[in-house]
Amino acid sequence: MLDTSNLGVFVMAGLLLNITPGADILFIASRSAAQGTKAGIIAALGIGAGCLVHIVLAALGLSVVLATSAVAFTFVKLGGAAYLVYLGLGMLFSLRSDANTRDEAAGRAVAPLPYAQIFRQAILVNILNPKVALFFMAFLPQFVAPDATHPAISFLFLGCLFNCNGTIVNVVFAVFSAKIASKLKRHNSIGSLMKTAAGCLFIGLGVRLALVAQK
Repeated sequence: MLDTSNLGVFVMAGLLLNITPGADILFIASRSAAQGTKAGIIAALGIGAGCLVHIVLAALGLSVVLATSAVAFTFVKLGGAAYLVYLGLGMLFSLRSDANTRDEAAGRAVAPLPYAQIFRQAILVNILNPKVALFFMAFLPQFVAPDATHPAISFLFLGCLFNCNGTIVNVVFAVFSAKIASKLKRHNSIGSLMKTAAGCLFIGLGVRLALVAQK
């Protein structure tokens, strides 16, 4: 027996949380806009892989370390914030590269990122966010039956279910983002505006993460 409770409520709550905008969604949208549907889907799968790491660590109780150790929390938090700012600055600096090559290549886009690199970046975006680990530790136990024989197994099941549903949502989001972006990017000014907005949002999310206090 999986010894879970209120599974329907768990699924609905999870789906609502999955569509809440955050660094994960923004990263998927930026990859879809920059390189198309396949890149966005790979980013979504990378986010899912990062979530699996959090789920396993939370099931093993290691998330408690982040919740109780100020040093560990700060280390992961600042690492994640720095990485988000790095990604944002990369997008903004690429605009200058676009401008330098536009006259020569009629607006040719910068070289796309390899899919393996997108996957790795997505994993890091998720793993380096301590709020994700704390979320799993706080949210999932509420749906494990109090008298569960093997609570760790129940926890893993719920985590994988949440991650599966979240990955489906993210893949759908990647497809729609790519379709919308393909129409908007026909105009160079709109494409540059999209990249500027995404870069600024990543930097903003990084700063916001750096200012998060341990609870």
